[in-house]
Amino acid sequence: MSIKKQDQDIFTRFTSSVSTILGRPWIFATALVALIAWACSGPLLGFSDTWQLIINTSTTIITFLMVFIIQNTQNRDNLAMNIKLDTIMKKLNINEDDLIEAEEESDKKLEAEKKAIQNNINKSSASTRTSNSKRKPRR
Repeated sequence: MSIKKQDQDIFTRFTSSVSTILGRPWIFATALVALIAWACSGPLLGFSDTWQLIINTSTTIITFLMVFIIQNTQNRDNLAMNIKLDTIMKKLNINEDDLIEAEEESDKKLEAEKKAIQNNINKSSASTRTSNSKRKPRR
């Protein structure tokens, strides 16, 4: 089931496109080349205040805008993943409210739940190892 681009609002289309483009290796390489060019121009420009201001202002603006783009993309991805997991849980008839609404819990409660699940896994794997060790070896 694919969502048509025209069904998305303009901000979603923009942030999706920008995050896809900016996540490419060639963008990183371009930024690295620009940074090296800026650093190499330092001696030519006498390491002036303007030279420093260019990089400081550029990186501040880019970082400020990227925070919103990254956060929007992560929020959308997280919501999509929660919807998919909720659907899988529904199909498997898993009706534990604690799991369905886990994203609403505090960090402490989530850590406690994680430890409880890990303890259950460790106990069940230990009992499986014990029962397997009691079996006679096959020949």
